Parts: sequence; C-alpha cells; structure tokens
Amino acid sequence: MNFSLGIDLRRFSRRYLLASAVAVTLGLMAIALLWVQIQSPLRLGIDFTGGTNILLALQCDAAGQCGKKDIDIGAVRQVMTERGFGNSAIQRVTGDRLAGVSIRTASLTVEERTSLTQELTKALAPFGEVDSTKTLIDQIGPSVGTQALQLGLLALGLSLGGIAIYLGFRFQLDYAVFAIVALIHDVLITIGSFSLLGLVAGVEVDSLFLVAILTICGFSVNDTVVIYDRIRENSQKNESGQDFPTVVNLAVNQSLARSINTSLTTVLPLIGILLFGGTTLKFFALALVIGFAAGVYSSIFVAPGLLLWWHGRHGRG
Repeated sequence: MNFSLGIDLRRFSRRYLLASAVAVTLGLMAIALLWVQIQSPLRLGIDFTGGTNILLALQCDAAGQCGKKDIDIGAVRQVMTERGFGNSAIQRVTGDRLAGVSIRTASLTVEERTSLTQELTKALAPFGEVDSTKTLIDQIGPSVGTQALQLGLLALGLSLGGIAIYLGFRFQLDYAVFAIVALIHDVLITIGSFSLLGLVAGVEVDSLFLVAILTICGFSVNDTVVIYDRIRENSQKNESGQDFPTVVNLAVNQSLARSINTSLTTVLPLIGILLFGGTTLKFFALALVIGFAAGVYSSIFVAPGLLLWWHGRHGRG
C-alpha cells in the first residue's frame, strides 16, 4: 500500500506538539480524577490487588457435548450483581470437552465462595449441569498481587532505562532525550485512556496491561529510531546545503509511507482481537491499538517536532 501523503513540519510542528500536549493533559486529568476517587492512577484488577478466580464447567456426555446450550453470560452477571460483585470479569470458557464460565472477582471468604458457587450452579442449570469435579477456585492474596505489580513496574523501568542507554550511544544526546520524551508521551496517553475508562466504565487493568505497555515502548522507539536515522543520514549527505528544518521535513516524509504501512499491518489484527476476542484479550488489544496509534503520531510529529524546536531555540537550524 503506497501513500502520497505529505506533511510540513516546518510550518505546523507547533500545532502537532500542541495536539499532543492537549491529549497528554486530558490523560493526566483522568489519572488525577481516578486518584482522587480510589487513590490509584488505574483501576487495578485482582492480578495486582488479590481476589478470587472461579471456574464452573458443565458436564459433558460420551460424545463430548457439554451442556444443553451456550451459556448466557447475562444470567451469571445478574447473580454477581445481586451479590454486590457487578464489576467482576466474566467470560465463557470453551475447549476440548469443556464448556463453562470463568469469573474473576474480589477476595471472598470460604463461606462466600461456597454460597456464591451454589447460586451460580442454579443460574447455570438451564444451560446444563455443573460438573463439580471440574470446578476450580483459586484465591490470590494481596501480597502476591502487590509483588506482581512491583515486578511489572520494575520491568517497565528497566526497559525504559535500557532504551535510554541504547539511544544515548546511537544518537546525539538531544536525539536520545526527545525519543524518550516521545516514548513517555505514548505511555501517558495509553495510561490516561485506561484511567478514563476506569472512571466512566469501571474498566480494570491486569498483568497483560503491563505487557501491552512494554510492547508499546518497543514499537514506538523502533519507529522513532527509523526516522531519526533518516534525519541523520540526510544531514550527513546534505550536499545542497539545506537548512535543518528542511532536512528533518524531508526525512519524515521519506519515512511516512513506511510508518503508516507498518502500523496498519500491525493494528488490523489487533482490531480483530478487539472486536472478537474475550474480555481479557479485548482490553489488551485496545491498549496496544491506543499505544501504537500514539506511537505512530509521536514518531512522525512529536519526536522530530521537538528536535526542530530545540535546534531553532539554540540557533542550530
């Protein structure tokens, strides 16, 4: 797929940077509002806070047919809502000789788990008889959840540090700094988007969200490195004596089609997962779509725009 698009960073770089500043500010506002509400920048799931996992599977006949008909998630959701656990993550589970429902909810006592399992068994009766031998209940303690969060944040911090060191050796200091700024821009927009979803829709994040953030970091910095490489290459081959803004603008436009093509081929499968995947994969895919879109924008507009601003400010353009 080829594009004949063109952008003019020399004239409109301030507008592009302003749009990014507005997006980041809105995200920070969502983070602040959620912090005031629950003292956390994101609504954390049981992977981080601890909780209970319940798997209820229907009995299967000799032919491998499990249950009478597909389970209606709404019936299960109604029971959880009546018990005060309306924000629980509920999804169908299917497989070889397996049909059931998986529920992730807040921490429950032994009595609460027993009572809830009995009520859910009754709610599932129209769809088939629950096989008690396949029923699984896992309790995740708060300390385990806290440790998972700490390790995830450590992994994120180490990845950012490693990227900063790599960029510092590969490029000049100003290039490296603005590449990291663009990377932080992408992470903040993704986190801000999920803070907003947590505010308006009660969306929680799990360990896959940290995986998504790490993936976004790699994708974003890769695109930025490609454009910065082209800027450096054009600067070294600048035999006609073009000024720096012209060199940057040319490099961005030379890389524009590649960036858009690469992003489309990456995002289209994620949109499929977003539309047709389960609850857990749906929000994982959504985080990647948001982060990749922000990454493309920051690689094309933010990182080169900041470079132009810096060189112009110091009379190096």
